[in-house]
Amino acid sequence: MGSWGILLLLLGLILLRQPLIVLMGAITVFCYYFLPEPPLESFHELNSIIGDLFFAGDKEILLAIPLFIIAGNLMTHGSIARRLIRIAQAMTAPIPAGLAIAGVFSCGIFAAISGSSPVTLIAIGGLMYPSLTKAGYPTQFSMGLLASGGTLGIIIPPSIPMIVYAIMVGVSVTDLFIAGIGPGILLMSLLMMYSVFRAGKVGRGKWDWAEIRIAWKEGVLALMMPVVILGGIYSGFFTATESAAIAVFYAILVEVFIHKELSFPKIPKIMAESAEMLGILFLILILAVSLNKFMIENEIPQNLVAKMSELISSPVTFLIGVNILLLVVGMFMDIMSAILVLAPLLAPMAVNYGINPVHFGIIMIVNLEIGYLTPPVGVNLFVASGIFKQPLGKVIQSVAPIVGLFLIGLVLISWIPDISLGLLGGDAVAPSP
Repeated sequence: MGSWGILLLLLGLILLRQPLIVLMGAITVFCYYFLPEPPLESFHELNSIIGDLFFAGDKEILLAIPLFIIAGNLMTHGSIARRLIRIAQAMTAPIPAGLAIAGVFSCGIFAAISGSSPVTLIAIGGLMYPSLTKAGYPTQFSMGLLASGGTLGIIIPPSIPMIVYAIMVGVSVTDLFIAGIGPGILLMSLLMMYSVFRAGKVGRGKWDWAEIRIAWKEGVLALMMPVVILGGIYSGFFTATESAAIAVFYAILVEVFIHKELSFPKIPKIMAESAEMLGILFLILILAVSLNKFMIENEIPQNLVAKMSELISSPVTFLIGVNILLLVVGMFMDIMSAILVLAPLLAPMAVNYGINPVHFGIIMIVNLEIGYLTPPVGVNLFVASGIFKQPLGKVIQSVAPIVGLFLIGLVLISWIPDISLGLLGGDAVAPSP
């Protein structure tokens, strides 16, 4: 009854168009009530679910998620994004496609602060898009570049999806953050090369030392934010959760007291917006962790690994299959849902084939990052359509060539573990054909 029951329950709830939280809650209760041997005799015995929900919520790292979201919203309402863009524009003025490269740099730096793709796209895209089109860059190129640059928010640390993956799989958040640096730089480099190839003939500027000096003077505190946050994490001076709290404190200190772009009366509204984003996410996350604990106790992932090993003997075959699966999943499922549902099942399988779970986490996140740019559920496509005031079809056309570039990056990241693990001194070996 177990497997078929879960399948029928899922299909029924999907046909009824129930949200993810209802799906996760129903599956969790079903698993606890029907799958144990012997089955539970009464709902009084479901007290174990309540205990597991408490276990799921009693994790310090969970605090990092709301804190990073609050920090990102504070910066979006303040002037940090604008100051970062001004520095990037001043420093890249004489380079071919310098303004476009400044947009990529700005997305990368802001991503290292906010940890969110939609927030990065809204903050940087809303400011850079008018500048690019005014400077003569094609509209379609500008849309595609900024929509794609926004996705860097989930691969360049700190990243909220990385935190969720770490919770679900049980790996170090700090290791994941460090592993995201190489892939993030690779994808940024691909976007910069694309910019030079597509728009390198757009008129260049000149070094303006007065502008450079003013831009650095006004933006140095904004630029120091990722240095403080990531430097503290990588040096071991503070944890990822502590760094998230420092990000909020730093954003308030700089925006309210130094830049004076935010006033205290605006902060409660920003907190309320952040709470609205977090309400459902936390309930889903806690249910998912509880369900994951149940599956581990009942050896469901281990049994799945054993069955898959009978069908797939090669790490290469596994990587090809899982990349195809994740690309398809990314087209239809948002990144948080995909990680919550699939990470506990796929990560043990990856380990069974000799793939480092941190490396696999990066592979999974890059796959789902591409999903931000693919219909029908690509979040950045809808965000870009809204802020650029362009039809969705045009936005999809604009990102199509960059999706191809990101697929090349995905292949390199999948088969060259050192791109992710090099800074960790990881010992994962690329699967050989």
